[in-house]
Amino acid sequence: MDFSLNEEQLQARKMVRDFAQKEVIPVIGEWDRKQEMNPAFLPRMAELGILGINIPVRYGGQGFDYVTLGLVCEELERADTTLRVVMSVHMGLNSMALLQWGTEEQKQHFLTPQAKGEKYAAFCLTEPGIGSDVQNMNSTAKKVGDKYILNGEKMWISLASKAHHFLYFAKTDPSQGAKGITAFIVTSDMPGVTTGDIHGKLGVRAGSTGWVKCEDVELTAANRLGEEGEGFKIAMSCLDNGRYTVGSGATGLIRACLEESIKYAEQRVTFGVPISQHQLVKQKIAFMQQWYDAAFLLNMRVGWLKNQGIRNTRETSVAKWYATDHSVQAALEAVQVHGAYGFSDEYPVERYLRNSKGGVIYEGTSEIHQLMQADYAFGFREDKPLRCELPAYDAEYWQNEPELA
Repeated sequence: MDFSLNEEQLQARKMVRDFAQKEVIPVIGEWDRKQEMNPAFLPRMAELGILGINIPVRYGGQGFDYVTLGLVCEELERADTTLRVVMSVHMGLNSMALLQWGTEEQKQHFLTPQAKGEKYAAFCLTEPGIGSDVQNMNSTAKKVGDKYILNGEKMWISLASKAHHFLYFAKTDPSQGAKGITAFIVTSDMPGVTTGDIHGKLGVRAGSTGWVKCEDVELTAANRLGEEGEGFKIAMSCLDNGRYTVGSGATGLIRACLEESIKYAEQRVTFGVPISQHQLVKQKIAFMQQWYDAAFLLNMRVGWLKNQGIRNTRETSVAKWYATDHSVQAALEAVQVHGAYGFSDEYPVERYLRNSKGGVIYEGTSEIHQLMQADYAFGFREDKPLRCELPAYDAEYWQNEPELA
Protein backbone atom coordinates (compact mmCIF):
# COMPACT_ATOMS: atom_id res chain seq x y z
CA MET A 1 0.00 0.00 0.00
CA ASP A 2 1.49 3.31 -1.14
CA PHE A 3 0.50 6.45 0.77
CA SER A 4 2.71 8.82 -1.24
CA LEU A 5 1.24 11.45 -3.53
CA ASN A 6 2.29 11.62 -7.17
CA GLU A 7 3.73 14.72 -8.81
CA GLU A 8 0.41 15.80 -10.34
CA GLN A 9 -1.38 15.56 -7.00
CA LEU A 10 1.37 17.52 -5.27
CA GLN A 11 1.27 20.24 -7.92
CA ALA A 12 -2.51 20.60 -7.70
CA ARG A 13 -2.35 20.79 -3.92
CA LYS A 14 0.38 23.44 -4.07
CA MET A 15 -1.56 25.51 -6.59
CA VAL A 16 -4.66 25.57 -4.40
CA ARG A 17 -2.64 26.12 -1.23
CA ASP A 18 -0.91 29.13 -2.79
CA PHE A 19 -4.24 30.55 -3.95
CA ALA A 20 -5.77 30.12 -0.51
CA GLN A 21 -2.75 31.58 1.31
CA LYS A 22 -2.32 34.62 -0.93
CA GLU A 23 -5.86 35.48 -2.02
CA VAL A 24 -8.28 34.07 0.55
CA ILE A 25 -6.79 34.06 4.04
CA PRO A 26 -5.84 37.78 4.04
CA VAL A 27 -9.41 38.90 3.25
CA ILE A 28 -11.76 36.16 4.45
CA GLY A 29 -12.27 37.65 7.91
CA GLU A 30 -13.59 40.86 6.36
CA TRP A 31 -16.12 39.01 4.19
CA ASP A 32 -17.15 36.80 7.10
CA ARG A 33 -17.98 39.92 9.12
CA LYS A 34 -19.89 41.37 6.16
CA GLN A 35 -21.77 38.05 5.80
CA GLU A 36 -21.25 38.29 2.05
CA MET A 37 -19.47 36.18 -0.54
CA ASN A 38 -16.42 37.78 -2.11
CA PRO A 39 -17.45 38.25 -5.77
CA ALA A 40 -13.91 37.49 -6.92
CA PHE A 41 -13.72 33.98 -5.46
CA LEU A 42 -15.85 32.02 -7.94
CA PRO A 43 -14.32 33.60 -11.08
CA ARG A 44 -10.84 33.09 -9.67
CA MET A 45 -11.52 29.43 -8.83
CA ALA A 46 -12.81 29.00 -12.38
CA GLU A 47 -9.71 30.67 -13.82
CA LEU A 48 -7.45 28.30 -11.89
CA GLY A 49 -9.43 25.26 -13.05
CA ILE A 50 -10.51 24.34 -9.54
CA LEU A 51 -14.22 24.13 -10.47
CA GLY A 52 -13.46 21.27 -12.87
CA ILE A 53 -10.45 19.77 -11.12
CA ASN A 54 -11.43 16.09 -11.49
CA ILE A 55 -13.66 16.25 -14.56
CA PRO A 56 -12.19 14.75 -17.77
CA VAL A 57 -10.50 17.18 -20.13
CA ARG A 58 -12.97 16.22 -22.87
CA TYR A 59 -15.72 17.81 -20.77
CA GLY A 60 -13.82 20.99 -19.96
CA GLY A 61 -12.14 19.79 -16.76
CA GLN A 62 -8.55 19.47 -15.60
CA GLY A 63 -8.40 15.67 -15.68
CA PHE A 64 -7.10 15.04 -12.15
CA ASP A 65 -8.19 12.04 -10.08
CA TYR A 66 -10.55 11.76 -7.12
CA VAL A 67 -7.73 11.82 -4.56
CA THR A 68 -6.75 15.23 -5.91
CA LEU A 69 -10.33 16.43 -5.35
CA GLY A 70 -9.98 15.53 -1.68
CA LEU A 71 -6.63 17.32 -1.39
CA VAL A 72 -8.12 20.44 -3.02
CA CYS A 73 -11.06 20.45 -0.60
CA GLU A 74 -8.69 20.12 2.35
CA GLU A 75 -6.67 23.13 1.23
CA LEU A 76 -9.76 25.24 0.56
CA GLU A 77 -11.29 24.59 3.96
CA ARG A 78 -7.94 25.20 5.60
CA ALA A 79 -8.55 28.77 4.43
CA ASP A 80 -12.33 28.90 4.96
CA THR A 81 -15.27 26.52 4.84
CA THR A 82 -17.15 28.64 2.32
CA LEU A 83 -14.75 27.71 -0.49
CA ARG A 84 -15.01 24.00 0.22
CA VAL A 85 -18.81 24.33 0.23
CA VAL A 86 -18.52 25.59 -3.35
CA MET A 87 -16.72 22.38 -4.29
CA SER A 88 -19.22 20.22 -2.42
CA VAL A 89 -22.24 21.52 -4.33
CA HIS A 90 -20.75 22.52 -7.68
CA MET A 91 -18.48 19.50 -8.01
CA GLY A 92 -19.41 16.73 -5.56
CA LEU A 93 -23.19 17.00 -5.67
CA ASN A 94 -23.78 18.25 -9.21
CA SER A 95 -20.95 17.90 -11.74
CA MET A 96 -19.97 14.42 -10.62
CA ALA A 97 -23.65 13.40 -10.83
CA LEU A 98 -23.72 14.52 -14.45
CA LEU A 99 -20.51 12.58 -15.08
CA GLN A 100 -22.08 9.47 -13.53
CA TRP A 101 -25.69 9.65 -14.70
CA GLY A 102 -25.83 12.14 -17.57
CA THR A 103 -26.32 11.42 -21.25
CA GLU A 104 -23.63 12.56 -23.66
CA GLU A 105 -25.85 15.47 -24.66
CA GLN A 106 -26.30 16.51 -21.02
CA LYS A 107 -22.57 16.30 -20.40
CA GLN A 108 -21.85 18.52 -23.37
CA HIS A 109 -24.61 21.02 -22.60
CA PHE A 110 -24.41 21.22 -18.79
CA LEU A 111 -21.26 19.53 -17.48
CA THR A 112 -18.76 21.18 -19.85
CA PRO A 113 -19.59 24.81 -18.96
CA GLN A 114 -19.64 23.84 -15.28
CA ALA A 115 -16.20 22.25 -15.48
CA LYS A 116 -14.87 25.34 -17.26
CA GLY A 117 -16.38 27.54 -14.56
CA GLU A 118 -18.57 29.36 -17.06
CA LYS A 119 -21.64 28.18 -15.16
CA TYR A 120 -22.03 27.49 -11.45
CA ALA A 121 -24.07 24.55 -10.16
CA ALA A 122 -26.07 23.68 -7.05
CA PHE A 123 -27.96 20.73 -5.54
CA CYS A 124 -31.60 21.00 -4.48
CA LEU A 125 -32.72 18.21 -2.15
CA THR A 126 -33.52 19.68 1.28
CA GLU A 127 -36.93 21.32 1.78
CA PRO A 128 -38.48 23.43 4.56
CA GLY A 129 -39.36 20.92 7.26
CA ILE A 130 -37.91 18.02 5.22
CA GLY A 131 -34.25 17.45 6.01
CA SER A 132 -33.05 13.88 6.53
CA ASP A 133 -36.51 12.48 5.66
CA VAL A 134 -35.91 12.81 1.92
CA GLN A 135 -38.61 10.41 0.73
CA ASN A 136 -41.31 12.67 2.17
CA MET A 137 -40.38 15.70 0.07
CA ASN A 138 -43.23 17.85 -1.19
CA SER A 139 -41.84 18.97 -4.56
CA THR A 140 -43.69 17.45 -7.51
CA ALA A 141 -43.11 17.13 -11.26
CA LYS A 142 -46.41 16.26 -12.89
CA LYS A 143 -46.30 14.69 -16.34
CA VAL A 144 -48.49 16.60 -18.78
CA GLY A 145 -48.12 15.35 -22.33
CA ASP A 146 -44.44 15.36 -23.19
CA LYS A 147 -43.58 17.84 -20.43
CA TYR A 148 -43.12 17.87 -16.66
CA ILE A 149 -44.62 20.70 -14.60
CA LEU A 150 -42.34 21.29 -11.62
CA ASN A 151 -43.53 22.85 -8.36
CA GLY A 152 -41.75 23.04 -5.03
CA GLU A 153 -39.35 24.91 -2.79
CA LYS A 154 -35.91 23.88 -1.61
CA MET A 155 -34.19 25.34 1.46
CA TRP A 156 -30.60 25.64 2.73
CA ILE A 157 -29.25 25.47 -0.81
CA SER A 158 -25.62 26.52 -1.15
CA LEU A 159 -25.00 28.86 -4.10
CA ALA A 160 -28.78 29.27 -4.50
CA SER A 161 -28.54 32.84 -5.78
CA LYS A 162 -25.22 32.30 -7.61
CA ALA A 163 -25.85 29.09 -9.53
CA HIS A 164 -26.96 28.82 -13.14
CA HIS A 165 -27.78 25.09 -13.01
CA PHE A 166 -29.67 23.18 -10.30
CA LEU A 167 -29.98 19.43 -9.80
CA TYR A 168 -33.55 19.41 -8.50
CA PHE A 169 -35.37 16.41 -6.99
CA ALA A 170 -39.15 16.06 -7.13
CA LYS A 171 -41.82 13.37 -7.02
CA THR A 172 -43.17 12.20 -10.35
CA ASP A 173 -45.28 9.57 -8.56
CA PRO A 174 -46.09 10.67 -4.97
CA SER A 175 -47.74 7.30 -4.21
CA GLN A 176 -44.40 5.46 -4.53
CA GLY A 177 -42.43 7.21 -1.79
CA ALA A 178 -38.69 7.08 -2.47
CA LYS A 179 -39.28 5.12 -5.69
CA GLY A 180 -41.39 7.97 -7.03
CA ILE A 181 -38.62 10.59 -6.92
CA THR A 182 -37.00 11.81 -10.14
CA ALA A 183 -33.97 14.08 -10.71
CA PHE A 184 -34.10 17.07 -13.06
CA ILE A 185 -31.65 19.66 -14.36
CA VAL A 186 -33.19 23.11 -13.89
CA THR A 187 -31.64 26.39 -15.01
CA SER A 188 -31.97 29.70 -13.19
CA ASP A 189 -33.32 31.51 -16.25
CA MET A 190 -36.35 29.24 -16.67
CA PRO A 191 -39.72 31.01 -16.17
CA GLY A 192 -41.03 30.26 -12.68
CA VAL A 193 -37.62 29.82 -11.01
CA THR A 194 -36.84 32.24 -8.18
CA THR A 195 -34.05 32.24 -5.62
CA GLY A 196 -33.08 34.12 -2.49
CA ASP A 197 -30.43 34.28 0.23
CA ILE A 198 -30.59 33.31 3.90
CA HIS A 199 -28.86 35.60 6.39
CA GLY A 200 -28.12 35.32 10.09
CA LYS A 201 -26.25 32.00 9.93
CA LEU A 202 -24.01 30.82 12.75
CA GLY A 203 -21.19 29.95 10.37
CA VAL A 204 -20.17 29.84 6.70
CA ARG A 205 -21.12 33.52 6.68
CA ALA A 206 -18.89 34.40 3.74
CA GLY A 207 -20.77 31.90 1.58
CA SER A 208 -24.03 31.90 -0.33
CA THR A 209 -26.87 29.91 1.22
CA GLY A 210 -30.50 30.31 0.26
CA TRP A 211 -33.67 28.90 -1.23
CA VAL A 212 -34.87 27.89 -4.69
CA LYS A 213 -38.56 28.00 -5.60
CA CYS A 214 -40.15 26.52 -8.71
CA GLU A 215 -43.66 27.50 -9.75
CA ASP A 216 -45.10 25.72 -12.80
CA VAL A 217 -41.66 25.32 -14.36
CA GLU A 218 -41.89 23.44 -17.66
CA LEU A 219 -39.30 20.72 -18.25
CA THR A 220 -38.78 18.11 -20.94
CA ALA A 221 -37.20 14.67 -20.92
CA ALA A 222 -33.92 16.36 -21.90
CA ASN A 223 -33.90 17.92 -18.42
CA ARG A 224 -34.42 14.61 -16.65
CA LEU A 225 -31.27 13.02 -15.18
CA GLY A 226 -31.60 9.26 -15.29
CA GLU A 227 -34.96 7.54 -15.56
CA GLU A 228 -38.22 8.31 -13.79
CA GLY A 229 -38.12 6.93 -10.25
CA GLU A 230 -34.30 6.87 -10.07
CA GLY A 231 -34.07 10.18 -8.22
CA PHE A 232 -33.55 8.69 -4.76
CA LYS A 233 -30.72 6.45 -6.00
CA ILE A 234 -29.16 9.39 -7.81
CA ALA A 235 -29.42 11.60 -4.72
CA MET A 236 -27.76 8.96 -2.55
CA SER A 237 -24.94 8.49 -5.07
CA CYS A 238 -24.51 12.27 -5.12
CA LEU A 239 -24.16 12.23 -1.34
CA ASP A 240 -21.36 9.64 -1.61
CA ASN A 241 -19.45 12.25 -3.62
CA GLY A 242 -20.52 15.29 -1.62
CA ARG A 243 -19.72 13.66 1.70
CA TYR A 244 -16.22 12.92 0.45
CA THR A 245 -15.67 16.62 -0.18
CA VAL A 246 -17.13 17.51 3.23
CA GLY A 247 -14.94 14.97 5.03
CA SER A 248 -11.83 16.08 3.17
CA GLY A 249 -12.66 19.71 3.90
CA ALA A 250 -13.22 19.02 7.59
CA THR A 251 -9.77 17.43 7.62
CA GLY A 252 -8.42 20.78 6.47
CA LEU A 253 -10.34 22.52 9.23
CA ILE A 254 -8.73 20.24 11.81
CA ARG A 255 -5.36 21.13 10.31
CA ALA A 256 -6.16 24.83 10.47
CA CYS A 257 -7.01 24.51 14.17
CA LEU A 258 -3.80 22.59 14.79
CA GLU A 259 -1.55 25.02 12.91
CA GLU A 260 -3.07 28.14 14.45
CA SER A 261 -2.86 26.62 17.94
CA ILE A 262 0.81 25.69 17.50
CA LYS A 263 1.64 29.17 16.24
CA TYR A 264 -0.15 30.85 19.14
CA ALA A 265 1.25 28.45 21.77
CA GLU A 266 4.80 29.19 20.66
CA GLN A 267 4.25 32.94 21.02
CA ARG A 268 2.05 33.20 24.11
CA VAL A 269 4.00 33.34 27.39
CA THR A 270 2.54 32.54 30.82
CA PHE A 271 4.33 31.82 34.08
CA GLY A 272 7.56 32.77 32.37
CA VAL A 273 7.48 30.24 29.55
CA PRO A 274 5.66 29.78 26.21
CA ILE A 275 2.42 27.90 26.79
CA SER A 276 3.72 25.27 24.35
CA GLN A 277 5.70 23.97 27.33
CA HIS A 278 2.60 23.41 29.48
CA GLN A 279 1.51 19.78 29.54
CA LEU A 280 -2.22 20.37 29.13
CA VAL A 281 -1.61 22.57 26.08
CA LYS A 282 0.61 19.81 24.66
CA GLN A 283 -2.24 17.38 25.24
CA LYS A 284 -4.60 19.48 23.14
CA ILE A 285 -2.04 19.72 20.35
CA ALA A 286 -1.48 15.96 20.49
CA PHE A 287 -5.20 15.25 20.19
CA MET A 288 -5.55 17.59 17.21
CA GLN A 289 -2.59 15.92 15.49
CA GLN A 290 -4.12 12.49 16.08
CA TRP A 291 -7.52 13.62 14.75
CA TYR A 292 -5.96 15.13 11.64
CA ASP A 293 -3.92 12.03 10.84
CA ALA A 294 -6.92 9.71 11.25
CA ALA A 295 -9.25 11.95 9.24
CA PHE A 296 -6.69 12.31 6.45
CA LEU A 297 -6.22 8.55 6.14
CA LEU A 298 -9.96 7.83 6.20
CA ASN A 299 -10.56 10.29 3.38
CA MET A 300 -7.55 9.09 1.39
CA ARG A 301 -9.08 5.61 1.48
CA VAL A 302 -12.31 7.00 0.01
CA GLY A 303 -10.40 8.78 -2.76
CA TRP A 304 -8.53 5.55 -3.57
CA LEU A 305 -11.78 3.56 -3.70
CA LYS A 306 -13.30 6.13 -6.05
CA ASN A 307 -10.24 5.91 -8.29
CA GLN A 308 -10.79 2.14 -8.51
CA GLY A 309 -14.48 2.54 -9.31
CA ILE A 310 -15.48 0.72 -6.10
CA ARG A 311 -18.67 1.81 -4.39
CA ASN A 312 -17.76 3.48 -1.08
CA THR A 313 -20.96 4.48 0.72
CA ARG A 314 -19.93 2.97 4.06
CA GLU A 315 -16.35 4.22 3.91
CA THR A 316 -17.44 7.72 2.89
CA SER A 317 -19.93 7.83 5.75
CA VAL A 318 -17.23 6.88 8.27
CA ALA A 319 -14.80 9.47 6.91
CA LYS A 320 -17.35 12.28 6.84
CA TRP A 321 -18.68 11.43 10.31
CA TYR A 322 -15.24 11.19 11.90
CA ALA A 323 -13.73 14.25 10.26
CA THR A 324 -16.66 16.60 10.89
CA ASP A 325 -17.18 15.50 14.50
CA HIS A 326 -13.49 15.98 15.23
CA SER A 327 -13.31 19.30 13.42
CA VAL A 328 -15.78 20.58 16.03
CA GLN A 329 -13.63 19.14 18.81
CA ALA A 330 -10.46 20.60 17.28
CA ALA A 331 -12.07 24.02 17.02
CA LEU A 332 -13.18 23.87 20.65
CA GLU A 333 -9.65 22.99 21.71
CA ALA A 334 -8.17 25.73 19.51
CA VAL A 335 -10.39 28.33 21.13
CA GLN A 336 -9.34 27.02 24.55
CA VAL A 337 -5.65 27.26 23.64
CA HIS A 338 -6.19 30.89 22.61
CA GLY A 339 -8.03 31.67 25.83
CA ALA A 340 -9.86 35.00 25.80
CA TYR A 341 -8.42 35.83 22.38
CA GLY A 342 -10.14 32.73 21.01
CA PHE A 343 -13.42 34.37 21.94
CA SER A 344 -12.82 37.29 19.58
CA ASP A 345 -12.42 37.61 15.82
CA GLU A 346 -8.89 38.93 16.27
CA TYR A 347 -7.83 35.31 15.66
CA PRO A 348 -9.47 32.94 13.14
CA VAL A 349 -10.26 30.13 15.57
CA GLU A 350 -13.65 31.58 16.58
CA ARG A 351 -14.61 31.44 12.87
CA TYR A 352 -13.35 27.87 12.70
CA LEU A 353 -15.65 26.96 15.59
CA ARG A 354 -18.69 28.58 13.99
CA ASN A 355 -17.96 27.00 10.60
CA SER A 356 -17.31 23.56 12.03
CA LYS A 357 -20.86 23.17 13.29
CA GLY A 358 -22.30 23.03 9.79
CA GLY A 359 -20.35 19.93 8.87
CA VAL A 360 -22.05 17.75 11.48
CA ILE A 361 -25.47 18.74 10.10
CA TYR A 362 -25.42 18.90 6.30
CA GLU A 363 -25.05 15.93 3.96
CA GLY A 364 -26.14 13.53 6.66
CA THR A 365 -26.11 14.52 10.32
CA SER A 366 -23.72 12.75 12.66
CA GLU A 367 -26.72 10.88 14.02
CA ILE A 368 -27.66 9.62 10.54
CA HIS A 369 -24.12 8.35 10.03
CA GLN A 370 -24.15 6.60 13.39
CA LEU A 371 -27.31 4.75 12.37
CA MET A 372 -25.81 3.89 8.98
CA GLN A 373 -22.66 2.44 10.53
CA ALA A 374 -24.63 0.42 13.06
CA ASP A 375 -26.79 -1.01 10.27
CA TYR A 376 -23.68 -1.98 8.30
CA ALA A 377 -22.18 -3.62 11.39
CA PHE A 378 -25.34 -5.62 12.10
CA GLY A 379 -25.76 -6.57 8.45
CA PHE A 380 -29.06 -4.73 8.20
CA ARG A 381 -27.69 -2.61 5.35
CA GLU A 382 -25.74 -3.49 2.23
CA ASP A 383 -24.76 -1.56 -0.89
CA LYS A 384 -26.56 -2.83 -3.96
CA PRO A 385 -25.21 -2.10 -7.44
CA LEU A 386 -26.61 1.00 -9.14
CA ARG A 387 -27.53 1.19 -12.82
CA CYS A 388 -24.72 3.74 -13.18
CA GLU A 389 -21.62 3.76 -11.01
CA LEU A 390 -19.15 6.63 -10.76
CA PRO A 391 -16.53 5.78 -13.40
CA ALA A 392 -13.14 4.61 -12.21
CA TYR A 393 -10.31 7.04 -12.85
CA ASP A 394 -8.52 6.36 -16.13
CA ALA A 395 -5.66 8.81 -16.68
CA GLU A 396 -5.56 8.28 -20.44
CA TYR A 397 -9.29 8.95 -20.80
CA TRP A 398 -9.46 11.75 -18.20
CA GLN A 399 -6.53 13.75 -19.53
CA ASN A 400 -7.03 13.48 -23.30
CA GLU A 401 -9.33 15.35 -25.63
CA PRO A 402 -11.83 13.16 -27.53
CA GLU A 403 -10.75 11.98 -30.94
CA LEU A 404 -12.36 13.74 -33.87
CA ALA A 405 -14.88 11.62 -35.76
